[in-house]
Amino acid sequence: MIAFYWSCLAGGAIFALISVLLGDIISNAVDGILDFLSVDILQPMVLATAITTLGGSGILLLKYSSFNNVFVFLVSALIAVLLSVIVFFAYVKPMKNSENSTSFSIQELQGRMGQVTVPIPSHGFGEVLLRVGAGHTNQIAASFDQQDIAENARVVVVEVRDDVLYVSLITI
Repeated sequence: MIAFYWSCLAGGAIFALISVLLGDIISNAVDGILDFLSVDILQPMVLATAITTLGGSGILLLKYSSFNNVFVFLVSALIAVLLSVIVFFAYVKPMKNSENSTSFSIQELQGRMGQVTVPIPSHGFGEVLLRVGAGHTNQIAASFDQQDIAENARVVVVEVRDDVLYVSLITI
């Protein structure tokens, strides 16, 4: 039984090492082939935690306790499941939920300041550059006050209608 626990410990450690060193390469090589097996709790980090913990706790319990093999296996499996659940809810799930998105709604641009990149005529359309998150976006704009707005002028988005930003010149 000790050989089983040592192989679980070694296998889990090797799996962790390989996934750190070659994870992206392997992931790109099997791109989507195993997506049908995707279950949130069965993430590679959670499985490696379970296998490694089963092996490590089994070795320690066999060496430092007088319990029989069946009881050692059951306690080791319980410890492995508990630690895996903790890893899933404390690390894997929050990291999955923290993925950044660069998307935005055009309605969110109301009230933002920007810079005119294409001059805006009093009764026509131009273009403004606005900072959104970590990047920038160029959007079609019209003059809210129906006055000409020159290139490089600082403007504020007053209203969003029909996917057009109605901007007003910022005067200091």
